[in-house]
Amino acid sequence: MVGEENFIDMVPNRSNNYCCGGGGGFLQSGYKEARLEYGRLKDDQIKATATYCVAACHNCHAQIHELSEHYEGHYQVVHLWTLICLSLGILGPNEREYLGDDLKEVNVFHPETAL
Repeated sequence: MVGEENFIDMVPNRSNNYCCGGGGGFLQSGYKEARLEYGRLKDDQIKATATYCVAACHNCHAQIHELSEHYEGHYQVVHLWTLICLSLGILGPNEREYLGDDLKEVNVFHPETAL
């Protein structure tokens, strides 16, 4: 998953990318069915693109994770900070919940531990 060769940008992307449907407080609004329906387009976009989705926003992470379960997307949703911590070797065992089986046991080499 890590590395430029594994990065796949969604189509459309950047300013034309689709909203997940959970932002602006909608995640906590109480209109769950409407929120999931608004997110269907994002779910379809992710399913057509990748097995992992990286979300920098907490609301997007929560919404996309729920979309994956609701629409049976079978893709992993991880916080950007999770990948940063994983690459630094400081991601704790209890912070690996959203990682797929292929990344749960990854340990990054630290020069100081080789002493």
